[in-house]
Amino acid sequence: MVTVSTRVDGDPSTRHGAEKRRKSPLGSRWTPYLFAAPAVIYLVVFQAFPLIQELRFSFTRTSLYTPNDNVWVGLANYLSVIGSSTFHQTVQVTIVYVVVCVVGAVGVGLGTALLLNGEFRGRGVARALMAIPWAAPAVAVALIATWMLNAQYGVVNRLLAAVGLAVPGGLILESPGRALPAILVTTIWELFPFCSVVMLAALQGVPQEVREAATMDGAGPWWSFRVVTWPVIRPTVDLLVLLMTIWSIRRFELIWLMTQGGPVGTTNTLVIDLYSTGFQLFDLGKAAAIGMVGLVVSLVVVIAGRFVSRRAEQEVSR
Repeated sequence: MVTVSTRVDGDPSTRHGAEKRRKSPLGSRWTPYLFAAPAVIYLVVFQAFPLIQELRFSFTRTSLYTPNDNVWVGLANYLSVIGSSTFHQTVQVTIVYVVVCVVGAVGVGLGTALLLNGEFRGRGVARALMAIPWAAPAVAVALIATWMLNAQYGVVNRLLAAVGLAVPGGLILESPGRALPAILVTTIWELFPFCSVVMLAALQGVPQEVREAATMDGAGPWWSFRVVTWPVIRPTVDLLVLLMTIWSIRRFELIWLMTQGGPVGTTNTLVIDLYSTGFQLFDLGKAAAIGMVGLVVSLVVVIAGRFVSRRAEQEVSR
């Protein structure tokens, strides 16, 4: 039996169909740009353009009442901000808040993830309950924490008094020495479930046979975690540190609802200071300068964190 094959390369209809397929937008070199276009448009409209406007306002004297009436003042706003002693305190409070939040949220999240990664009865219920703080709206968390810390009927004051650690007058959020720790505890309680869920997923990628081999070789829990578990989850931890840093620097609603930056500026972060200057003192020019300084501080913190992480990875690889 002889099989006869017929070539249809010269068929005009076939050639036309092939050209149409080659010219399809989904198969051209412009396809990646097509899919990236919505994100780029969003970033330009809602991020880049406002940032350029903020940079322009920072060199002007602009009031919230007359935002179109700009008077060029050069670096006057920056000199006023940087030369202010209250701004130095604001930067210090911001750095303390960010560092404690990142270390606390990631540390508690890692510990919780290690506990929930084990086998025990009710593990599914425990995992679901652990996620409640992260699922709750930030406004609700701030209001509930404020009620719990209330001087007259707050449950926290009652518990402290019951164990002999009563706060004088029950003033926690109104005390310069206690307001920031209270906000830090509330923030860590809100953030650690996210870290825990992410690291719990990373722990699922640790090979079980490697763990068992390390245990059979006599490795204890700490050594097994350091040699087997940590190298696997280290990239996830680095990503969480970066995310927690960015979120902590820009956190507004929780601090504002609980203390509004008080008392006497002990909880006044850069974001709170920006809002107060722009929308309470109506000085858009100075508020824009604070925002730009805060942006520089944020970049320095993020770059320094990445540098430290890279150095640690290089030392481990050696």
